Amino acid sequence: QVQLVESGGGLVQAGGSLRLSCVGSGSGLSIKAMGWARQAPGKRRDLVAAYDLGGIANNAPFAKGRFPVLRDTTKNMVFLEMNSLKPEDTPVYYCNAIWSGVVNGTYYSDFDAWGQGTQVTVSS
Repeated sequence: QVQLVESGGGLVQAGGSLRLSCVGSGSGLSIKAMGWARQAPGKRRDLVAAYDLGGIANNAPFAKGRFPVLRDTTKNMVFLEMNSLKPEDTPVYYCNAIWSGVVNGTYYSDFDAWGQGTQVTVSS
């Protein structure tokens, strides 16, 4: 299956910036869309910004104008440029990919994959 590895999280002061990176891998598999979600303890996982299957970038309302998402399809990478960070931007950020391909003789179409998550902490 597709493996996703995130990097770039950490501690930053309010008003600062961070850049999250995610790289996907999976021999013979096709990654068709990538993006980011975030989840605070005890809450649901919410979309932050992502490219859909049509290659169009979509942002959650709180992310528009602050968190542009960028993708390098040649390297199966997606980036989240986080600007003007606020304390409420503190949740764990997860990379997501939608992929297709054959694994152990079974074809998977438009399956979800998630990374392990990277913590972002914004201090006030």
